[in-house]
Amino acid sequence: MDLKNNKVTVGELMEHPGARAVLQRRFPMVVKHPLMGAARTITLEQILSVAQAYVPQKKIDETLNELRRA
Repeated sequence: MDLKNNKVTVGELMEHPGARAVLQRRFPMVVKHPLMGAARTITLEQILSVAQAYVPQKKIDETLNELRRA
């Protein structure tokens, strides 16, 4: 999947079956979160800037690689 230099939105990721599967497998609690619908316009870049404080960099890098292959 083209992540558009991390400018792809959460909505676009969730609509792509392969990307959605990656996110469900790696972050099931986030995908099921009640605010997920409200987050559809947020970019991957914005999420990464927050996630780096809570998620190990190795997990982020592995997830990004899987998303690119999706």
